[in-house]
Amino acid sequence: MDLSHIRNFSIIAHIDHGKSTLADRIIGKCQVVSARDQKDQMLDTMDIERERGITIKSNAITLNYTSKSGKKYIYNLIDTPGHVDFTYEVSRALSSCDGVLLVVDATQGVEAQTIANLYLAMENNLEILPVINKIDMQSADIQRTKDGIEKILGLDSDLAVLTSAKEGTGIDELLEKIIEIIPPPKGEIDKPLKALIFDSFFDQYMGAIIKVRIFDGTVKKNDQIKFFSTGKEYTVGETGIFKIKMEKCDSLNPGDVGYIIAGIKSVTDTKIGDTVTNAVNPAPTALKGFKEVKPMVFSGLYPVYSDDYENLKDALYKLRMNDASLIFEPENSYALGFGFRCGYLGLLHMEIVQERLEREFNLSLVTTSPSVEYHVQLIAGGNNLIIDNPVNLPDPVRIEYILEPYVKASIVTPSEYIGNINSLITECRGIHDHMEYIDPMRVQLSYQLPLAEIVFNFYDKLKSSTRGYASFDYEIIDYRIGKMVKVDILVNSEPVDALSFIVHQDKAYQRGKDIIKKLRDIIPKHQFKIPLQAAVGAKIIARETITALRKDVTSKCYGGDISRKRKLLEKQKAGKKRMKMVGSVELPQEAFLTILKVE
Repeated sequence: MDLSHIRNFSIIAHIDHGKSTLADRIIGKCQVVSARDQKDQMLDTMDIERERGITIKSNAITLNYTSKSGKKYIYNLIDTPGHVDFTYEVSRALSSCDGVLLVVDATQGVEAQTIANLYLAMENNLEILPVINKIDMQSADIQRTKDGIEKILGLDSDLAVLTSAKEGTGIDELLEKIIEIIPPPKGEIDKPLKALIFDSFFDQYMGAIIKVRIFDGTVKKNDQIKFFSTGKEYTVGETGIFKIKMEKCDSLNPGDVGYIIAGIKSVTDTKIGDTVTNAVNPAPTALKGFKEVKPMVFSGLYPVYSDDYENLKDALYKLRMNDASLIFEPENSYALGFGFRCGYLGLLHMEIVQERLEREFNLSLVTTSPSVEYHVQLIAGGNNLIIDNPVNLPDPVRIEYILEPYVKASIVTPSEYIGNINSLITECRGIHDHMEYIDPMRVQLSYQLPLAEIVFNFYDKLKSSTRGYASFDYEIIDYRIGKMVKVDILVNSEPVDALSFIVHQDKAYQRGKDIIKKLRDIIPKHQFKIPLQAAVGAKIIARETITALRKDVTSKCYGGDISRKRKLLEKQKAGKKRMKMVGSVELPQEAFLTILKVE
């Protein structure tokens, strides 16, 4: 088809602003499926996506649309994830587009992620069409939303299309506006092939299937293709486009969005953002913006039943076939046995991986507390270590300094909660950047704070201190020197490696005290006293004691001399002492979650 009749666009929005519902209405109007087969969240393929109402994997669909003037158009809609953990995937999906629909909820206005997504779209030089959704709601304030679009986003609110995705209002106008506002793709069929990988998935029969946008050249069956980042070459077995299911076609040309099957063994070979070119006649340069995805949050993953170790190993390998950003390596813990150290893009990614492993592979798992990656500079030899597991932190006398990751955080909140947020940020060692009023009622706050503080219960505290009204978004900016120490938790004088954590030295005492207090309530009583201690190096900074289960050994003494009772009590005391030396303490699963759940 003529390039002027193709439109490649994406829908971006803050979580729960109606992105998936709007996509459903657009698909419905273009009559890809019959009314009987139409269902909610058409582009979300996983159960978790449907249940949580979020998009985790990028998806694409090719739609045929006939305009009011009678001209036929092809719309390539690329659906993107909505969460901050998947920012890089979103940026690559956006670079496959020529424009975006920026959805703003008329009841909530501009939120933190709306702003973050706008910046991603602007970085990719995309045409932005604002859409005000949920206009049917009683609490909708269209004028205030328009003011927010003008003032905060800097967009022309007169261009905004008013819609109700739920009711189907304004969808016809939106489809016409896409032709008018979003530019057609550019590209030349005679140039060497240049295609961008914006996602991939694994099929057990066909291997890794890559989703691509073609910028220049053409690709068809039996072509030799090459990946720029790895230099690996493959022979194309099939090309096609996405309807609701994959639909085979003879070739993909400039402006097309589709898939390539080329017998690729693993999704780890198909890096998101990589450029595909022709191996015989390669393009001189790759498309801009590619980078390796790096995990930001790390935690241990162990089977509750040690017999499940091999099953967990298989499950992780299978899951990684569809999620190249998940990394893992074997790990052995004194307390938990054999397991894996896993790296995730963020806390949501960590939750999703654990939930999928438990659901899809029927496993019971224990996750240790998440930690971030620290850069440790040693005194002797000047080596720089990268530590993501507290157990591996060297002795403090060998460390010159520790660098911790910092993020730039953006919080949009009603102005009445500014005081609560500022005190929370101060508690989390944050630095205030600037503040800007979106409208008389709401304000955008910008801070710099350590990623380690966000990993530890920050989101829950933010929601409770703003009654759930604040929205939050962040991005990694750099590494800075921090006074970090490792806190060991000792149970019955034995350090439990899975409970140790790295924390700022000013918070070590309070965090250690809170954790052993929680452990005191969770660990069941034994026949002997159990001391619980928090230690930094050789120094004990906090202590609690679980009292022994006590049997009344003097109950059979009726009267008589007091020395008889004392003798029995001394005998019991000696027995308890001997039992403590040989007895072992069993830790329940909840003990390993205490570090996450400390108030």
